[in-house]
Amino acid sequence: MAKTQRLHRLTGIVLDASTGRPIASRLYLQGADGTWHFPRAATDGGTALPYKKQFASNLASVEMHTILSAHPWEIDLAEGAYILAVERGKEYLPSIQQIRVGPQTPRVRTELRRWIDMAAKGWYSGDTHCHRSTYEMPVLIDAEDLNVGFPMVHWVKQAGVAPSSVYPKQLEPVKPIYVDPTHVFWPLNTEYEIFSVGEKRHTLGAIMVINQKAPMTTAAPPVGPVAAEARKQGALLELDKHNWEWSMAVASTTDVDLYELSNNHMWRTEFGVKNWGMPAAPYMNIERDANGWTENGWIDYTLQNYYALLNAGLRPRPTAGTANGVHPVPLGFGRVYVHITEKFTYERWLNGLNARSSFVTTGPMLLATVDEKYPGYEITLGPEGGSVRFQGSVHSIGAIDRIEVLLNGQVAAGAKPENLLAEASTHLCRFDERVSVATSGWVAVRCYERFGEARFRYAHTAPVYITVPGKPYIPRKVEMEYLAQRVRDEIARSQELLPEAAVEEYRAALARYESLARIGT
Repeated sequence: MAKTQRLHRLTGIVLDASTGRPIASRLYLQGADGTWHFPRAATDGGTALPYKKQFASNLASVEMHTILSAHPWEIDLAEGAYILAVERGKEYLPSIQQIRVGPQTPRVRTELRRWIDMAAKGWYSGDTHCHRSTYEMPVLIDAEDLNVGFPMVHWVKQAGVAPSSVYPKQLEPVKPIYVDPTHVFWPLNTEYEIFSVGEKRHTLGAIMVINQKAPMTTAAPPVGPVAAEARKQGALLELDKHNWEWSMAVASTTDVDLYELSNNHMWRTEFGVKNWGMPAAPYMNIERDANGWTENGWIDYTLQNYYALLNAGLRPRPTAGTANGVHPVPLGFGRVYVHITEKFTYERWLNGLNARSSFVTTGPMLLATVDEKYPGYEITLGPEGGSVRFQGSVHSIGAIDRIEVLLNGQVAAGAKPENLLAEASTHLCRFDERVSVATSGWVAVRCYERFGEARFRYAHTAPVYITVPGKPYIPRKVEMEYLAQRVRDEIARSQELLPEAAVEEYRAALARYESLARIGT
């Protein structure tokens, strides 16, 4: 009979290094044999939420952590060596400790140091796409220091099914739920993620409705009526991943409000979704390896697809969504920061998101101004055009690889990163660049932070639109042909299965892109 291994109790607490007070956090605990362990709360008032996700197509893509409230934790472990990693969102430095568990193991005291305070600068973070219950959200957004969250509590996966037909009627008024004065979530949001039409398995794609006031009574497709009902409720429509089959048609049909510039295939763990969905266009020159997209290629594909939509005259605002609850990624790994000049409220944050007063990040903090103003406004130049000035700074844990100024999606200027050492051995890069503008269009800034040998984390501002009277932007023909071909392919694939109203929406989107392609250069 095998001898039972003796267990030893390991206890710990996570503290804010500057105040000495307990704080909520995300904890990873792994044994020398690779086994993951999940602590429990050590007090009646504490909460511990284990999270165990492994991507089926890539066994190295794992997210194994425990979300802890601001209370002590404990776990019973066999004697041996363990690695304990603790994180709290983006604005605290991670902590990694090697622990030896045995009869005399002392209590583990983990102090997390804040390396940047974005709220003090007027910037507040959000994740607009997650799949967690409203019960879990308070401790989750606290542990990730995420200011605003949007759980998809309604989720339909079949064409022709209205969310209101499968979910209970909302009995109480829907309103923001504050965890504290600067951490809040909106409790009613819907994802239409269509995988079947009638009795046939047939993937269309996904679109989200956030900030709705009542259950959606409209089914999809067609998506036009969904958009109309959402806007009547004061909600925003968010495009999920760009490579879904219907995405380019839906973007045009709905004049979609939000685009996930950081989407739910961008993870803390190893990139796993290498060959799925609609392929990128040849002109994009997306990096690939033998297995499909690389992580850097996927990021590039996401950005270039966004630029094509902007150049088609659409104006989706950038956002970030992790789909935490489904994928191997923490809540808020990719997040959108919104600038607020007054006291934080949920309503002001949502208005700022909708007004493009924002940047998206998976790591670095990008504080950029155009002509001394933050994103979210528009510039009108004289009839001969002119120049715009980009100033700002990038704050990051790792070294910044490059900072790029974009004009209509093309790199127009680049600043060599200084990578000055800042507080807590973080990095600071400043930039000051001018870009000449001859026609109407848009400008933005992006940057890339090195994370390991071949990986990058990035940040990207919302676009600033520029008007040059009498000189409209002429779209790139190759981009418009790409968008049109995406819709043609979807019509050919789906027209026999979808209602005529949905096919008509596709045809209208195709006509829009084809018209732009004809005038493109």
